[in-house]
Amino acid sequence: MDTTGWRAPLLWRAAQLLARAAVGALGHLEVTGDVPAELRRGPLVLAANHISLFDPVVLAAACRARGIAPRIMATGGLFRTPVLGALMRRAGHIRVDRGTTSVHQALDTAAAAVARGSVVLVYPEGRIGLAPGMWPERGKTGAARLAFASGAPVVPVAQWGSHEVLPYRAPQGMLRGIAHAVRRRPVIRVHFGAPVALADVPPGSPGAARRATDRIIDAITDCLVPLRPDEPDGPRHVDPGRPVDVSRIHRRHLAG
Repeated sequence: MDTTGWRAPLLWRAAQLLARAAVGALGHLEVTGDVPAELRRGPLVLAANHISLFDPVVLAAACRARGIAPRIMATGGLFRTPVLGALMRRAGHIRVDRGTTSVHQALDTAAAAVARGSVVLVYPEGRIGLAPGMWPERGKTGAARLAFASGAPVVPVAQWGSHEVLPYRAPQGMLRGIAHAVRRRPVIRVHFGAPVALADVPPGSPGAARRATDRIIDAITDCLVPLRPDEPDGPRHVDPGRPVDVSRIHRRHLAG
């Protein structure tokens, strides 16, 4: 495997600095945990929970604080946006057109990038989570298959607080949400956990991708628990525009 490493373009490194400034203007960022020094340049898969449209900005800032410049697997809609789409392509991020056959191409692209030494950030849930308590929901198997295909370790990343900045239905209500955040300055927490143990899950065995995915979601959930100690059953900040979907609740959390 070629692990010579991927050097982030200056554009992306500058964007991470801007992300840090943006998060600082809207709240207080607290980053805990770390990524082993030998993994920060890759190959590595970062697997994060997804709670808000503001997540990419928060994670860009948090990764900057840990000396990491990940390539983000992002929805194809962002790449179709004028200006932003071109910037994302130049920054090296990876387009995912969910619900289409080309999603497999995105996984192949990401696996090749990780195998060549990149750090790739993925949201295993595949969408902004809609579980009632805002705990990680049952994941899609893409992150596990990416780890299997590239042979790279997976580090779980938990975040909490970004949902207090942008509403679920943004841009509807976006200005009101930002104004509210500027006044209240919510604490936005990010924690990098220990690499997920997947060595005992043979990639070719029946159900391997599902078992590995559940283990990754378990690890993210465990990292999230200390970030929201006073909100175990649900968030204090309730977004009335956020729908609820109980069809993908992760069983581990229900079991306590």
